[in-house]
Parts: sequence; C-alpha cells; structure tokens
Amino acid sequence: MKVPALIMAGGKGKRMGLPVEKPLLPFLGKPLVDWVAEAVASAVNVSEFYVVTSGNTPETEKHCIGKGWKVLRTDAKGYHNDLRQAVLMAGLMGPVLTIPADLPAITGKFLDKVIGEFEVCGKDFLAVFVPIQTRESLGLSVSSTDEYKGEWYAVSGVNIVNGAKSQGEGKIETSAIITEETEVLLNINTLKDLEIAEKIIGKTKKN
Repeated sequence: MKVPALIMAGGKGKRMGLPVEKPLLPFLGKPLVDWVAEAVASAVNVSEFYVVTSGNTPETEKHCIGKGWKVLRTDAKGYHNDLRQAVLMAGLMGPVLTIPADLPAITGKFLDKVIGEFEVCGKDFLAVFVPIQTRESLGLSVSSTDEYKGEWYAVSGVNIVNGAKSQGEGKIETSAIITEETEVLLNINTLKDLEIAEKIIGKTKKN
C-alpha cells in the first residue's frame, strides 16, 4: 500500500517566539522541515508528498519550492481546515498520511510502519499518540492532547486519514498507535523542546 503525504508547515509557531518561521528553525544545522521532508521522501510506502504552507510561512514556501518540493498554500484558518483544503486542492480522496514539520527525528522506516498498521486496522483514521508522562519526564512540553479509549495522550501529529471522509463533519472510525519511540516523541513546540531534542538525538543525526 502506497499513500501520499502532506507535511503541515503553515502554522505561525507563536510559542517559539522567534523571527524565523518555525519550519525553518535550524535543528542541528538544518531546517526542521528538511528533516521531515527527507524522511518522508525515503519512506517506501509514500507515493508522493506535498508541503502545506500558508500566508504565515512565506519563507518556508520559498525554501520548499527552491528544493523542488510540491507546495500547497492554504488559507491559514486552523490546522483542520488547512488539512481539508490541502486534501481538496491535491484531489487526495483516498488514505493520506499527515505529518507536522516539527518532527526532526522522524524516519521513513517509522512512517512505513504506520502505513502498514493503517492497512490492517480497517478504520478511516489512524492517529499516533505519545504518553503525556513520557514527554513530561524528559522536560518536553505538552501542547496538544487527545482522548483515546478513555485515556489522554500527547498528539504527535502523525496521522493517516481517509481524504474523502476528512471533508465531512460526522464521526469517523478511529484507531491509534500508542508509542514512546523517539521518532514521534520529539516534536518541537518550544525552544526548550529544541534544546532537549538536540541533546537526545544529536549524536545520531550529525553523521
């Protein structure tokens, strides 16, 4: 099973408090979005990918176009609205992998595993969650949470959704992967997150 991917890179990144757009924030000397795009491109089960930008991230858009990546500019009306708009713009009515531009430890191998899990779960939506206490134990922020089977988890932002179903307002059947794996544990929401993540994976990512 091969699916297209959307790298979500249109948010303001207010919590970073920096003049540079968050997707372009250097992580071990390379922009965050580059780490993610290179991982997505290496995934065997990703057929193609788009970087989703907005009026909030014009420099990110220029950077990605310069890299030769496909770009979709949305209206910056919030994550879920931007996702729906990007799905429509690209005509992606089947399964779509979504991933934020702030997961520098993500790998193509991990994404292939998520796609494989979606293929067998039989649901229209698969989310990847991280235990809140795991992030907190490392000193990482917990900015976005969601409930699954009565428990609350930190949202990683890695999901697979049926593109056609994403356009509706009704409830869709959901499955989830709960994991503490580094690939999705280290999303960057604050400067402290950046510092901690660089210390954790610096030795392996500098090669």
